[in-house]
Amino acid sequence: MNRYNTVEEYIIVNEQWQDALILLRDILLSTGCAETVKWGGPVYTFDRKNVVGMAGFKSYVGIWFFQGALLKDEQKKLINASEGETKALRQWRFNNIVEIESSAEAIVAYTHEAIENVKAGKEIKPQKNKPLIIPDELEEQFKINPGLRTSFEALKLTQKREYVAYIGNAKRAETKQKRLEKSIPLILTGIGVMDRYR
Repeated sequence: MNRYNTVEEYIIVNEQWQDALILLRDILLSTGCAETVKWGGPVYTFDRKNVVGMAGFKSYVGIWFFQGALLKDEQKKLINASEGETKALRQWRFNNIVEIESSAEAIVAYTHEAIENVKAGKEIKPQKNKPLIIPDELEEQFKINPGLRTSFEALKLTQKREYVAYIGNAKRAETKQKRLEKSIPLILTGIGVMDRYR
């Protein structure tokens, strides 16, 4: 994941979706949200609460509502992109700029509803004390290198959960292996996989 200092920088780098991201940005800014960059991408907040983010991917450009599960979704546009993993987050995907143009009014309406939920204090909170299930690939490395387990155990719970998700959520075995290889030196030095984005 690349780190961008500004939304402009993020848009410039995402050449394939530049026009779509510019349009989405204009729509989201029209709702009264404040703009910032978090986790490597544009995020729009209200009263310092995350409301909606946007990103360009290989085959689509999308927005996601941080508390999207609370939205009425009368037009049935929202999906849970990580079924079984995310309770609140919901994503809206667009294949081209025409889809965004024709959905502009609905995007504003959904965002305003999300802002009203923030004002009302509505929020789906993460499940506490959720069991930490270590991916098999990481467990194997613990057997080979006991120091790695010691370093992992010394991490904060949030950092442990991020490593478990980062490695475990990879779909392909090769991706899991690459993520594992990238993670080992970070774990050994006590650094969380997402620390550089905070």
